[in-house]
Amino acid sequence: MRKLKNNNKLVIVGVGHVGSYVLADAMKLGLFSEISVIDINKEVAFGEALDQAHATALTYMTNTTVKAGDYSECADADVIICAAGPSVLKSSEDEMPDRALLAVKNAAVIREVMTGITAYTKEAIIIMITNPLDTMVYIAENEFNYPKGRVFGTGTMLDSARLRYVIANNYNIDPKSVTGYMMGEHGHTAFPVFSRLNIQGFGEKELDQVFKGKEPLHREEIGKQVVKSAFDVLNGKGWTNAGIAQAAVTLAKAIMLDEHSVYPISTTLRGQYGYDGDVAFSMPCIVGRNGVEKQLEISLDEQETEWLHKSAKYIQETMKVAQTGKEFIK
Repeated sequence: MRKLKNNNKLVIVGVGHVGSYVLADAMKLGLFSEISVIDINKEVAFGEALDQAHATALTYMTNTTVKAGDYSECADADVIICAAGPSVLKSSEDEMPDRALLAVKNAAVIREVMTGITAYTKEAIIIMITNPLDTMVYIAENEFNYPKGRVFGTGTMLDSARLRYVIANNYNIDPKSVTGYMMGEHGHTAFPVFSRLNIQGFGEKELDQVFKGKEPLHREEIGKQVVKSAFDVLNGKGWTNAGIAQAAVTLAKAIMLDEHSVYPISTTLRGQYGYDGDVAFSMPCIVGRNGVEKQLEISLDEQETEWLHKSAKYIQETMKVAQTGKEFIK
C-alpha cells in the first residue's frame, strides 16, 4: 500500500530536447515540491537538474527540490512524464519523414523504461511523449498491465493547438477563441474534426461568411496545412519541443488539480468506434486525478469516420513493426 506523503512529485524520464523543456516548464508551474529527472546519460541528468536548481534562487521561481536520480524515484511519484528516446530525424530528402521508422528503436526504449518504472510503481500517472506516440502508449499500457487510464499520451493536443492557430490566423482571431481538435494518430494521419469546429459558436459552414477569412475554409487543405506545420518546425530547427512540452505540463496540471479537463489524448480504445484493445489513438478524454477519467466517443460525420479508420489502420501497421498488439501479447 502506498505510504501517505505531503509532497507533490514529478519524475521526468529523458531530458534531451523535449525533456529539458518539460523540466523548465514544470519548474515554473509551481505545482510540484519535488522533481526528479532520469536519463540514460547520468551526467546530462545531473547537469539539467543542477541548472534548474540554481534558478530557484531567482525572483518569481518556486523553491522546488530538483535532482537527478534513478527509477527508484518513481516509487512515490504522482506523475511521470516520459520523453525518452530519439525524436523524428530531420530528412534532407523528405520534408515529412515517416515516424514509423522510429518504431523499432523506441519500442525497445519504452520497454526498458516501463520495466524500470513498474519495478517501483503502478500507481503514478504516466504521460507519454515518445514517438511514434500511439504505438508507444499501446506498449506501455498493454504490455505491462498498467492500470487502465493511468498511462496515456499527449496525443493530438499539440496537433489541435496547431489547428486552432491555423484557423485563427486565417480569420484574424485569437486562437483561444477557436474551439476545435484533431483526432487519430499523433502524426501525418491526424485529422481535424471539422463538424465540431467553431469560433465562439459559429460553426464550420458559417466561418467564411462571418469572419471573412484570407482563404475559404477547405477541409483537405486545412488538414494538410496543420499536419505539415509540425514538419516545418522540424525541418527548420531540427526538432520540436516547446509546444509538446507545454502540452505535457498542461496534462500534469490537469491531473494534480483534478481539473476534469477535456483534451484529445492518446489511449487504448475500449469499444469505441469499433476498436477494442487493438489500437491506441487520440480522442477526447476527461483528465483528472485518476488520469483518464472517461473516454468520450463523439459522433463523427462520414468523411471524418473514413479518416479515423485510415489513421487507425496506419497506427496498427506501425504497431506490427514494433511487434505489439493483441497478436503479440500473450
